[in-house]
Amino acid sequence: MKQLFAKSSPEWTTLEEHTNQVALMAVRFAEYLKLDSDIARNGAILHDLGKAHPYFQSRLLGKTNKSKVFRHEISSLFFLSIFPREHRNQLIEMVVGHHKSIKNDVGEKGLLDLEENDDYIEFHLGNWEEWSVEVNLILSNLFIENYTISREEALENLTYCIEYCEQEVQKRGYSSWRGLLMGADHFASALIYDTSKFLNRTFKSPDLSFYNRTHELYPLSKKSADSIKKHTLVVASTGAGKTDYLFRRCSGRVFFTLPFQASINAMFKRVAIELEKDNPDLDIRVLHSTSSIVKRNNNEEVALQNLIGSAIKILTPHQLTSILFGLRGYEALILDLKGCDVILDEVHTYSGISQALVLKLIEILNSLECRIHIGTATMPSVLYQRIKNILGQDVLEVKLEKGELDEFDRHKVFKIKSYDEAQPMINDAIKNNQKILIVLNKVKNAQEVYSEIKENHPTIPSLLLHSRFKRGDRNLKENELIGLDDDGVLLGRFNTSKNACIVVSTQIVEVSLDISFDLMITETAPLDAMIQRFGRINRKRTKSTIGTHKNIYIIAPGKTISDARPYDLEILQKSYETLMNGEILKERSLQNKIDSVFTSIDFSNIEEHSVYKSDGTFTLDKLTHHSKSILFELLQIDSVACIVESDEDKYNESNFEDRLHLEIPVYYYSVAKMRQSEKGNRPFIIPDSAYDFEKGLDVSKISIVNFNVLNKIL
Repeated sequence: MKQLFAKSSPEWTTLEEHTNQVALMAVRFAEYLKLDSDIARNGAILHDLGKAHPYFQSRLLGKTNKSKVFRHEISSLFFLSIFPREHRNQLIEMVVGHHKSIKNDVGEKGLLDLEENDDYIEFHLGNWEEWSVEVNLILSNLFIENYTISREEALENLTYCIEYCEQEVQKRGYSSWRGLLMGADHFASALIYDTSKFLNRTFKSPDLSFYNRTHELYPLSKKSADSIKKHTLVVASTGAGKTDYLFRRCSGRVFFTLPFQASINAMFKRVAIELEKDNPDLDIRVLHSTSSIVKRNNNEEVALQNLIGSAIKILTPHQLTSILFGLRGYEALILDLKGCDVILDEVHTYSGISQALVLKLIEILNSLECRIHIGTATMPSVLYQRIKNILGQDVLEVKLEKGELDEFDRHKVFKIKSYDEAQPMINDAIKNNQKILIVLNKVKNAQEVYSEIKENHPTIPSLLLHSRFKRGDRNLKENELIGLDDDGVLLGRFNTSKNACIVVSTQIVEVSLDISFDLMITETAPLDAMIQRFGRINRKRTKSTIGTHKNIYIIAPGKTISDARPYDLEILQKSYETLMNGEILKERSLQNKIDSVFTSIDFSNIEEHSVYKSDGTFTLDKLTHHSKSILFELLQIDSVACIVESDEDKYNESNFEDRLHLEIPVYYYSVAKMRQSEKGNRPFIIPDSAYDFEKGLDVSKISIVNFNVLNKIL
């Protein structure tokens, strides 16, 4: 039998092996969804048979040019009549659009797009009488009864498919069968020969009994989580046990969302450690832009991160927004999410468009029968009510009593005019062997303050953390900050240190990061965000620490809109004014303070961009998807990646995971004039002098004149 391939270098997966792996996963997915597993297997077997076409095989081997449009899905459909007649419509949905929209595809390569091309059918048939025989051998090996299909019958099969698609594309909605195949194909393509190894771990609900623990210092641990109500809204102080309570409200597979990468990584490692004993084969994953470089141990399979079927997945809400906009693969995500528990932690920290997206996401998750559990330390009443309106009456509301709140009074707030005024407080804290956390709103400010710290306190351990590091370096620094190894053992570094140390950071540390420092110097931020920052100070509670207050010094906001960025100047001013100088910050007073700052919220309307409408309708044509997310335009995200010139050769020769370690996130305008790589994520090349391991990227040094002599000549 001729060796036929489905994937090229470096895997060189054979067509038969890939088909078998996809079929295994498709059946597993179908069983979970309670769909017909025979249809699922048949669709998986049919989906890539067209790759046996000589043109596709030659292209894989680099023996032909790519000037002609060849879609292997179309050639696969010629074999439709081998399968049971009653399965055919579902098989078409699985096969025809598992890569492209069937109509209005961005590259005009969908089945109905190609109808404009008169000779595409003959080209996709090719030397049918020869290559179809090779497919029959594969089908026999996969235990599919088959026969020789004539050229005429193959054409009839395609005609039937075209007519079916022309009818279906007139409908609005999504195809579960298309989603099933896309999810299974992506899974098998990522894991290749290891598909069957991970198969039995998928779609299993975790044992969350660990979170039934109780402790007198965590008031939420003593509150019942039993309720017939489907959803949850928990408002409680930082450190009151929200995470445990939210998990106690879950009964199935869990999607846990957080806003920042640092907090996501920390939560991933924390939950994994907590649940390993009761879940020895726990399928827990983390998902964000660089999640493939986050590992708990060397045996972890990072290829799993964005695939279907995890018991627990920790991610940002933005990773779920493909279902809002109908992006490629959205059907698979819908099927993966449907009926699961979704924890949305610290929803209020989003602002503007991001907040509107999260609210829309809550609406959609509710329509997908998900159980939605929301936890927050600080939420404006206007936002709280908006969420309640979406979820209806089926919500368990949990709040701490005033007496319980009083036990979380941990901070004394002081106002200062500038960072310079904080120098005596920093010096005293060092003398008293305290851990100091300094939070600035901009990377540049954080770098400047860190330089001062290194100069003024050279013998004190110090760390700078922000978003403009090489992704691999940032991961190392986050681990340093947490002060724990992968098994949760104390390293005696920063957070777990018993000696004086200083951490300078941007706002990436403010949410759900389990660190506890002794003194904070912070620039003014929106009040809800500041309260989150405060939660990193005096966080660890014991009986003896209740009633103990630690100092926080807040730097007055600037006078201009530019000074206030990335925040709104008026909000900063109101946030600063509502806090009393030299007084203990009372937890029971926070809600009134927050509501005085956030008297209204601009719930930006993204209804026109979402394929899901508030009235329950769905506006996307069946078997199609959108090729581009409006998300980046709405959020005005223009960040790209860059690498330093000395890393270019290594980047070019590395695999996907190793390349991510070298990339530095940066705004496009900062690197627009630099040369761009053709490899990987096409990062821009910047001078070595613009990057430092301790301080990260210095945007001001990104200039042609700073390259080495050879690069200048090139």
